[in-house]
Amino acid sequence: MTSMRTGVEQAQRREAVRLTQYAHGGGCACKIPPGELEELVAGLASPGAVGGAGLLVGLDHGDDAAVVRLPGGPGALAAVATADFFTPVVDDPYDWGRIAAANALSDVYAMGGTPLVAVNLLCWPRDVLPFELAREVLRGGMDVAATAGCVVAGGHSVDDPEPKYGMAVTGTVDPARLLRNDAGRPGTPLSLTKSLGLGVLNNRHKTTGEVFPQAVETMAALNRDAARAALAAGAVCATDVTGFGLLGHLYKLARASGVTAVVDSAAVPFLDGARDAARAGHISGGTRRNLAWVAPSTDFGRTDELTRLLLADAQTSGGLLVAGEVPGAAVIGELVPAGPYRLVVR
Repeated sequence: MTSMRTGVEQAQRREAVRLTQYAHGGGCACKIPPGELEELVAGLASPGAVGGAGLLVGLDHGDDAAVVRLPGGPGALAAVATADFFTPVVDDPYDWGRIAAANALSDVYAMGGTPLVAVNLLCWPRDVLPFELAREVLRGGMDVAATAGCVVAGGHSVDDPEPKYGMAVTGTVDPARLLRNDAGRPGTPLSLTKSLGLGVLNNRHKTTGEVFPQAVETMAALNRDAARAALAAGAVCATDVTGFGLLGHLYKLARASGVTAVVDSAAVPFLDGARDAARAGHISGGTRRNLAWVAPSTDFGRTDELTRLLLADAQTSGGLLVAGEVPGAAVIGELVPAGPYRLVVR
């Protein structure tokens, strides 16, 4: 009886704490704005990039992860390395852990790779929030990693005024079957594997406390099957859709590939409640910065402002954006020869 009562009390304490209220923003909407980030890293390159010594994918086009060829001659695999962490995007600590892990693993899948090992990255206000909540965050991350077949072994923690969690992930990929953001070619359809609207629903959750299970399960879902389907369909170009929104990540892909991307806004899928949340004003600052960044390079035609914002909505653990037709995914546009604009929205 005592242990049962203790478990109930712990659950009640967890529910009483709204983790999103301890962060200035939430999820991938907290990313440094894309324009500022590009200025920050301009001119920076690893010494390993000189002469292409083993580095297959680096900083050049802002791809999802670094890829380095492993020793072994022809047929050798390559290593994929990435790190991703962010402030609470939902109040439930276990769900936050699941979402953050799925988001970090997504960078490996977006390159066509398989995650092998991850280490936790945890920042925690130890004098403010109980470690019991941190344990739930870590448990959520471990459960999603286990589903991915990825070992979690240790990590690093910091006493921080603001809670943050994520993972550094290492995986492998066949260099001959890489998915990268600079390999798009004209005449290729564009597929999106998860619905948009995560940003506005998360922002509404942070403001009102309403829970949106459809958003939680979308964010916690792995992009593993989508990546496998993309590879099976012969795709060579992809990226995942996270903090820079659909338009921001598509702009980077089109620019890196030297093409123009055309988006059929009516074909883009949105989660239930996303448009209502946007109409109610639950638009993050990150979303507005995303839209401002791509606007000079985009022909929006007659697209209304609400749709523009939703297409730029800062996603957390979004789906894959694939140059190619992926079974089960929405076809939202196509790549065409480069024109006066990098993006065209119809």
